[in-house]
Amino acid sequence: MRAPGKKRVPRAAPAAISARLAAHIALEAGADGTILAHFDSHSVALGKFSAGVAERLDDLRSGLSPALLEPSRETPEQGLELLVRRLAEHGLLEYRLGSGEGKDQAVIEPQAADYWPRTSKLDGADMIVLSRFAYLRRRGNEMVLESPLSRALLRIHDPNIATTLARLSTPQRVSRFRREDGFPGLEFLGLLVDCRLVFKVDAARGSVLRLSEGDEQLALWDFHDLVFHTRSTEGRQANPLGGLYPYAGLITPAPAVRPRWPGTPIDLRSLSTPASQTVSPLGRLLRERRSTRDFDDQQPITLGELSQLLDRTARVHSEWTSKADVGQDGPDVEYAARGYPSGGSAYELELYLAVAKCQGLERGFYHYDAGDHALVPIGVRAQELDTALLAAEYAMGAIAEPQILITIAARFGRVSWKYSSIAYSLILKDVGVLMQTFYMMATDMSLSGCAIGTNNVDLFEKMTALQFHVEGPVGQFAIGRGQAISDEP
Repeated sequence: MRAPGKKRVPRAAPAAISARLAAHIALEAGADGTILAHFDSHSVALGKFSAGVAERLDDLRSGLSPALLEPSRETPEQGLELLVRRLAEHGLLEYRLGSGEGKDQAVIEPQAADYWPRTSKLDGADMIVLSRFAYLRRRGNEMVLESPLSRALLRIHDPNIATTLARLSTPQRVSRFRREDGFPGLEFLGLLVDCRLVFKVDAARGSVLRLSEGDEQLALWDFHDLVFHTRSTEGRQANPLGGLYPYAGLITPAPAVRPRWPGTPIDLRSLSTPASQTVSPLGRLLRERRSTRDFDDQQPITLGELSQLLDRTARVHSEWTSKADVGQDGPDVEYAARGYPSGGSAYELELYLAVAKCQGLERGFYHYDAGDHALVPIGVRAQELDTALLAAEYAMGAIAEPQILITIAARFGRVSWKYSSIAYSLILKDVGVLMQTFYMMATDMSLSGCAIGTNNVDLFEKMTALQFHVEGPVGQFAIGRGQAISDEP
């Protein structure tokens, strides 16, 4: 019952989802019926459609019927439905959540190219609560609700949603929640559940919400680590990424060498390498190390060379078990040392090889078993393998795909089981150490390599069937035989 004198907040009308073209997308219908989508100086061909579909392109700007958002049987709208689906596959749609001709309650903005909106069914007995990974922030002049677990974010237009989110900071039973003033509707809550911004509390897990939200591996993640992981890679976010020079013309670039501090310098140059001494082999390797982006496909790396490289850099050298330092009853923890240092001796990094050209090894996708020093083939679709290699080629600015693309993945729980707040940063430090180890060994073996700054968490998940929060990519390195450098000018 409402307290006397308390102002009643009107209950929101049932909301419906409709599809519409993202604001930065333009559609063009050609004379032969081909429809093109133009955006950011790029174009995507969506296929050939009838004249009737071409006449309805303007409807995609305002929004199409929710009926088109579900697969249907033979209908007069089938051609339009197919166009909507293809736009969705390329991440070119957004989805309005609202009722009638009124204002948008929220707009769903896909963060993965193949996202499709759905609403989870909620029962009155369900207990729901806000995800600990969900956060509301300002982006430009808008408020957005997002989560590293979600494949979409919500642009919030209705300020009453903030009240709803505040109430969901504690578990709410749906049957009671829906009787409260300002209840946003089951459709909206079902959408939040589908987006993993809200989750159903598992009574079997008791009152520990951290364990109720997902599996044990998800419970090991800190909020800031998972946000950093998903927002600094491709696959689960649609923000601009890579060398785009966003502040050119606004901020002066920093100098390559830091301006000198005041004070009298002590010159070390005469002390570094006396003329009578030669530079050590390691010193020469450090000076000779280079990033090579183009490879000699007429003489690709051999399986024997790849075996030596992996043996010298990533193979398990020894194994042991030790008690965790949490008292006399601490559990036994297994360790396996390799050829590079690792924080807490966790050695959480795993190597997955996308092989394009390697003499003695078929094109394909492989996991490196560091314990047995073996390559284990993983069945993937040819399109997925090609996409991974093409993305690396693009990221390097190369003229062809790398001979071998090594994806460095992390078993995150190996580190986060022990370390709080610094787990992900330790993993990235380990990645840097391993990349330098690859560089040194490749140089020593007269091979060539290049560290790559991007990777795609969703593509890796599709290729391995591993959940992105359990084991996922944290770095990439291209390896092969470099092009011979001519002495001629």
